[in-house]
Amino acid sequence: MTSSRRLLLVHAHPDDETINNGATMARYVAEGADVTLLTCTLGEEGEILVPELAQLAADQADQLGGYRIGELRAAMAALGVTDFRFLGGPGRYRDSGMMGTPANGHPRAFWNADLDEAVAAAVAVVREVRPQVLVTYDENGGYGHPDHIQAHRVAMGAAAAAADPAYRPELGPAWDVAKVYWCCVPRSVLQRGIDALAATGESFFEGVTSADDIPFAVSDEDVAAAVDGRAFVAGKDAAMRAYPTQITVDGPFFALSNNLGQEVLGTEYYRLVAGERGPAGPGPEGWEDDLFAGLSG
Repeated sequence: MTSSRRLLLVHAHPDDETINNGATMARYVAEGADVTLLTCTLGEEGEILVPELAQLAADQADQLGGYRIGELRAAMAALGVTDFRFLGGPGRYRDSGMMGTPANGHPRAFWNADLDEAVAAAVAVVREVRPQVLVTYDENGGYGHPDHIQAHRVAMGAAAAAADPAYRPELGPAWDVAKVYWCCVPRSVLQRGIDALAATGESFFEGVTSADDIPFAVSDEDVAAAVDGRAFVAGKDAAMRAYPTQITVDGPFFALSNNLGQEVLGTEYYRLVAGERGPAGPGPEGWEDDLFAGLSG
């Protein structure tokens, strides 16, 4: 049976969803919401952190993308998510690599995708799933990765086009997404993390002592929602560990989580860019504590 609450997340590569929204996804699954993940590439250009799998790399066997499908499947099992898909089907679009690298020029690079075609593929998912809430990146993709930027363009284009009855009616009945959020990290949260790591002699970014120097930090005033998923930290942790080729558990992120406890792994933040802001949660900031806040049904 379809839930009355439906959430769609659009991400660029396997693991992006867990890092940004793993606790949110696990929380809403546990609460009975329908959670759908749409991933745009297989992450073929990712750096491989497991030495014995180094030959999977793009410049060798070029099999990392297929391997990451398995990692994604394991991560979703840890979060309880059963509906996960790839835009246009697995392998339709390829990881473009970091900005300015040769991978940007690959014929299947997502960065070079025909935007109309990619948006249409996403519209088909929106109209099938009929989410009230859509989550993706900001216009810079958080930190400037071309696939994140393109995922933003596709998600925002699909949210607009899906609501237009005149747009590709063969893709299903029009659907108007009620609220669109962009993933974010408040500057105050980053600063607490920087300070906590500095107290132990660690650093998240070499030489960075202020959150003002981190390009993806956003003003606290721009934040609309803080989703408390601390009860689902174990699931997020397990999902992150399901990506051994991409995430190392002894890196600065885990050092940060050790110093700030469950807040880092379990509380995830969002900017509302479409739709009406719902009632504030109990926190002093006045942020929503539920992405479905203010929605009926």
